[in-house]
Amino acid sequence: MAFTKGLHDLGNGAWAYLQPDGSWGWSNAGLVVDGEASLLVDTLFDEHLTGEMLNSMKAATGIGGSEVTTLVNTHANGDHCYGNGLCTSAEIIASEASAREMDEVPPEMLAQFVAAAADMGELGDYFMHCFGAFDFNGIHMRKPTRTFSGEIDIPVGDRTVRLIEVGPAHTGGDVLAWVPDDRVVYTGDILFIDGTPIMWAGPVANWIRACDRIIELGAETIVPGHGPLTDAAGVRAMRDYLVYIDAEARKRFDAGMSPRDAAFDIALGDYAAWGDAERIGVNVHTLYREYSGESTGADTATLFGLMAELHKANRA
Repeated sequence: MAFTKGLHDLGNGAWAYLQPDGSWGWSNAGLVVDGEASLLVDTLFDEHLTGEMLNSMKAATGIGGSEVTTLVNTHANGDHCYGNGLCTSAEIIASEASAREMDEVPPEMLAQFVAAAADMGELGDYFMHCFGAFDFNGIHMRKPTRTFSGEIDIPVGDRTVRLIEVGPAHTGGDVLAWVPDDRVVYTGDILFIDGTPIMWAGPVANWIRACDRIIELGAETIVPGHGPLTDAAGVRAMRDYLVYIDAEARKRFDAGMSPRDAAFDIALGDYAAWGDAERIGVNVHTLYREYSGESTGADTATLFGLMAELHKANRA
């Protein structure tokens, strides 16, 4: 199936909404419909994009924002939940950890950063590269109305969607949405296809296990959080990246190299062709925090500053 923007019919009432090119903020979502019941997997980064998505869903299925009965947020990043307010009647479900994290970066914060970016030099330029295409003003985000830990089954008409908590990994509370009748799984940001994953939380072993869990499900169609639809080969490629950077970062940590120097030193090989390769900077910082046993790491400005440096160096 082509990686084109918009709604894609996966068959039997399962849908994927894709947003090329899958880079910062250009996330995917999903919809499962059975009769008048529906489950939406994630909203988008702003209300304009979410409204566009919901309108296309209503045209195809009769299910739009006010008709969505259940909304699942796979994790707390804004590009997967800032549009929640347009699903006015839905029960909103997230993991307990994700619900807590949603207060950490409200849309008002990103709106302030975008407004200040012009005075932030190269860091501001990079921030606009990542987030300048989105409108964070006036977002009225709805928070989860129901939380869980572990696994739960959600009825959607006569069908079942199983929510499987696999975080902390990408974030603190990542969730998979598995539709066993259709062999479809919506992975949230456990999967970035043709793009570099970013490890805000870790530990890396949890993320690797999450990839293994996706493969074990035996899904025929895999909808990643970013990038085109994929299969088990795409999951294994992501897993291989995580294994590789863990091994390479560990060598440099043991040698006493700083996380910044390690991020510049690690040879990415074929992974350099993946989008947003500069995310190696955040990944190394998170791995170093894990290796050292520290509970906190570098602040957001430091991490984005390092990614801005790496991004500039990669383009040179």
